[in-house]
Amino acid sequence: MVSIWAEGSASRVPRMAMATTEETNHVAIIFGVTGLVGRELARRLLLLEPSWKVYGIARKPETPPTLISPCYHFISCNLLNPLETQKKLSALQDVTHVFWVTWASQFQLETQESWDQNKAMMSNALNSMLSIAKSLKHVSLQTGTKHYVSLHPPFDEEKLHCYCYHEEFPRMSRSLNFYYALEDLLIEKLSGNWSVHRPGLLLGSSVRSTYNFMGSLCVYGAICKHLRLPFVFGGTRKCWEEAYIDGSDARLVADQHIWAATNSGIISTNGQAFNSINGPTFTWKEVWPIVGKKLGVQVPQDMLVENFWFSRAMAGKQKVWEEIVEENGLVHTTVENMANWEFLDALFRLPFKLLGSRDKVDGLGFGERYKTLNSIMYWIDCMRDEKLIP
Repeated sequence: MVSIWAEGSASRVPRMAMATTEETNHVAIIFGVTGLVGRELARRLLLLEPSWKVYGIARKPETPPTLISPCYHFISCNLLNPLETQKKLSALQDVTHVFWVTWASQFQLETQESWDQNKAMMSNALNSMLSIAKSLKHVSLQTGTKHYVSLHPPFDEEKLHCYCYHEEFPRMSRSLNFYYALEDLLIEKLSGNWSVHRPGLLLGSSVRSTYNFMGSLCVYGAICKHLRLPFVFGGTRKCWEEAYIDGSDARLVADQHIWAATNSGIISTNGQAFNSINGPTFTWKEVWPIVGKKLGVQVPQDMLVENFWFSRAMAGKQKVWEEIVEENGLVHTTVENMANWEFLDALFRLPFKLLGSRDKVDGLGFGERYKTLNSIMYWIDCMRDEKLIP
């Protein structure tokens, strides 16, 4: 029996062992293994029976590595380089399942550059894999509920009043949402052995994710505590008081990927899209004071401050975070590794409700659900166990 967890990793995740590589009959390749969902996918696959062999692909490895297992193999690869991608992936002939949970964030969303770059990444990977992986059973693509809307004005007036998006909701017309390019690429390259998963606000732990809500929330809380600042919510009153977005626990999203990839012979998951959301709705007004108590910060009576902007209030706080890391013996990270203040500003000022329906997955038997408050509390504990936050 061999532990698959490195020392210091989240103790709240079950520490289980796995069989030897000789018994492996499922082989996964996870593109984006260091991200919020990629890490959970690797962990969960290595806990399954029959045992899995897992290749983890990312441009840079985790330091220190989270997973230590004879059945886990990390490969550093720049997927935008077709020659490097071909060289690094050409030997992986035993792959049976592909999980695409990565994206290129260099360019602004909904631009031609973002469209071209993300399509090129997946095209390079598929071109390298499809010719050699003769036992390939399923490709699982992760996009998001932003599939249904554009966050760039002018806003579609009809969608401003649509509060619960289902998977068959039509694409935005004249949109350069790269999610569409990736879906179309799967349709072009594959013959039905694929699925698409659309989470909302992802909740997980990573230092390699551009839109890392938990990292942003916890760094903000730590700075507030360190400087004795009030833990206020900066956003609109509607976003504060009403359910505006779905939470998506990284554990649930990973499990849904695996569910669709391994049950396609039993239920019809091939060539289909699925919302990947926690289930019960929530409001920031409900969860904010409880999260503040968990983080040990001063929660003022008037928590909503509509003219408070995270990108302004947290600007120039890099040295403060360095002090927090040093005083608490944390893993060395920068504010940029952990937090995205512009993301929080946009999230708490959404111009419309971005809520999805779970009817489809529920009807097919995927019943896993989480309360978003519980998800937030869980990931705070995990990040503390990993020594990422105090």
